[in-house]
Amino acid sequence: MPEPESSELLERGADLLTLDRQMCFALYSASLAMTKLYKPLLSELGLTYPQYLVMLVLWEQDGIRVSGLKERLFLDYGTLTPLVKRLEKQKLLERHRSPEDERQVIIRLSEKGRSLQEVAGRIPERIASASGCSLTELEDLKTQLCALRNRLHSHLDNHLEEIA
Repeated sequence: MPEPESSELLERGADLLTLDRQMCFALYSASLAMTKLYKPLLSELGLTYPQYLVMLVLWEQDGIRVSGLKERLFLDYGTLTPLVKRLEKQKLLERHRSPEDERQVIIRLSEKGRSLQEVAGRIPERIASASGCSLTELEDLKTQLCALRNRLHSHLDNHLEEIA
C-alpha cells in the first residue's frame, strides 16, 4: 500500500485539530459544566468548589498533614495554602504544628466543619440527578477518568525532563 501524500497527511492533521475532536476540550468543558452545577449548591454552604474538595478530604481523613492534602488533591502549596487559610478564617478547620516534627502542619476539622458534612451530604445525589446518568454510568465514567488521570500522571513522572 502506497504511503499517503503529504497533502493528504496535512488534511488528516487539520481534521484532527478541530475543537470537537480534542479530548482535552471534552474534559475541560465537562469540568466547567460540572463546576457550574456545584456552584449554587456550594454557595448554600459558603464554600467554593476547591474549598469543597478540601472539606471532602478532611471529612474522609481528619487530621491530615498539609503535604498529604496536597498529594490527595494534586495541588501545589501556592494554591493549597490560601484555600486552607480561608477555611480557617471561616472557622471550618484548624491548623496545628505536628508535635513530632514542627515543620509539618496538621489540619483538623472544627466542630463547625464537621457539622457541615451533614448538610453537604445531599450534594452528590443532586449532582447525579442533574447529570441524567445512572449510578452505574457515573461510576464507570469516574473509574475511566481516574484511570486516565493515573496514566497521565505516570507518563508525566516518567517523562518530566522531555516535557520541560
